[in-house]
Amino acid sequence: MKSSIFKTVLIAASAALLLSGCGGATGGEGNRQGNEKKETVTLTMEYNWSSPNADNLYYKERIKQFEEQNPDINIEAQDIPSAQYRTKLRTEAAGNSMPDMFILFPAVEMEPYIAADVLMPIDEIMDEWKGILPPQALAGFNVNGKQYAIPTKMTFVDIIYYHKDLLESVGYKEFPATYSEFLEMAKKLKAAGITPIVMGNKNRWPMQSSFISAVGDRFAGSDFLQKVIQGEAKFTDPDYVNALNTVSELVNLEAFNADINTMDEVQQQDYFLQKKAAITITSSTIDTKFRAGNTDKAAAENIGIALFPAVEGGKGDPTKSAGVIQYGIGLSKGLSDAKKEAAMKFLKFFYAPELYTTLMSKGIVVPALVETPADTTPYLKEMLELTKNGSAVVFDSVMQPALKDAMENGIQAILTKQKTPEQVAKELQDTMDKNRR
Repeated sequence: MKSSIFKTVLIAASAALLLSGCGGATGGEGNRQGNEKKETVTLTMEYNWSSPNADNLYYKERIKQFEEQNPDINIEAQDIPSAQYRTKLRTEAAGNSMPDMFILFPAVEMEPYIAADVLMPIDEIMDEWKGILPPQALAGFNVNGKQYAIPTKMTFVDIIYYHKDLLESVGYKEFPATYSEFLEMAKKLKAAGITPIVMGNKNRWPMQSSFISAVGDRFAGSDFLQKVIQGEAKFTDPDYVNALNTVSELVNLEAFNADINTMDEVQQQDYFLQKKAAITITSSTIDTKFRAGNTDKAAAENIGIALFPAVEGGKGDPTKSAGVIQYGIGLSKGLSDAKKEAAMKFLKFFYAPELYTTLMSKGIVVPALVETPADTTPYLKEMLELTKNGSAVVFDSVMQPALKDAMENGIQAILTKQKTPEQVAKELQDTMDKNRR
């Protein structure tokens, strides 16, 4: 019987919206005698699993397991930091020089590779996941009726983690329910000598993805970005300017760590764990590091989770979390027959049900219908409950790269008081209009 927990995951997944081969040897009497020697097939692979997250380490472990079980298949992997990964892959697509296998991101992120015609569909092996991965989990990697990749996990990018005792020290036994209360709490934390919020925005995406995806939803509603794409709304509309203004408000309160633009996301996590700040905002994947995999059990129990609070007069639903499926492995359209066979074999191995049950046991949300492991932690159950209404849109999952870059540059400028929210909103809309022409 499938766990009812994962019905919850499917709700979230629908709202948010892998390789080496065997070369065949010739037959003959020697082959029948067991003397066949297969030709080694080498597959190149690029991924962005450089952060020491529990799932990244496990993905690399699965590649090693596959090579051990298939000595005739060699995977030459290149680990590229997330901040450079997308740019490198787009450049390779434009130059028709794709690696054999590579990490793909869903939805709008698929467009450059579809346009360049560099992807190999994997429809011929999709029966392997029948009854395991429902259509809504696969949709982000399905274009024009063709399936190009399989997801590994469901990531909610906007989870607020907080130290319960630090909030209690300024009078809060529960996380604030409204944005005005949130601002008041930030003031009290600052007055008590506690950094309210730590963010590591060196690589620019954390504030865009984890912060603005949630805040934009609270102010403008879950359909706002789609309306912008359709020309029915603009980034310069008051609701979205107000969303951007939250960055200014928090900067003026000195709510963020002073080195926000020079600290990376891993340093951000460590800073929070060292209790140098009361709050951080990051992805649900980090829950393993903070709580389920934390050897300091008392510290883990002291960490609470929440979503960005309701905004008075806002159009968004404060019970929604910004979620997206992640880490599909795409294949190059130019694979030879031997490489294709090897790559398909790898995908079947990599995305076996064991992948999903192991990730669950590590506290990571998955978009698959698999049995709940006996060692599933209460932290995962708490995360599933928190995100069960998740349908907020992750900004960079629907906006073109030029818009993503404009947003990230704009937020950094607001953080350093070089630009106002109104100026950034206009730049975003100008970029949108230019891309539409």
